[in-house]
Amino acid sequence: VQLQASGGGLVQPGGSLRLSCASSGLTLDDVAIGWSRQAPGKEREGVLCISNTGRVTYYGASGKGRFTVSRDNAKSTVYLQMNSLNPEDTAVYYCNWRWHCHSTVQSWGQGTQVTVSS
Repeated sequence: VQLQASGGGLVQPGGSLRLSCASSGLTLDDVAIGWSRQAPGKEREGVLCISNTGRVTYYGASGKGRFTVSRDNAKSTVYLQMNSLNPEDTAVYYCNWRWHCHSTVQSWGQGTQVTVSS
């Protein structure tokens, strides 16, 4: 099983980015996909998780109202749409998979850097 996050980059405050999490060796219909991030000097924190049925669980307040998540099982890809970005969103973003959003993470993908700066 491999997960690869992509789509990061440099964006100005107030801007948007869409990250992708592409999976291989995994039947996306059967699992939940989570997104986490790690800012410089801070611990990794969960952002949200989308279940195999499409139910979304947000962790903390960081993404609520600004981040949305969707999945395209046919493409084995999950998308994280991030709007109204601010410098506090600067971090490496990782995706992971687990059987359910409340389950232990099975594996992590490589991250993608998001930098919000003017």
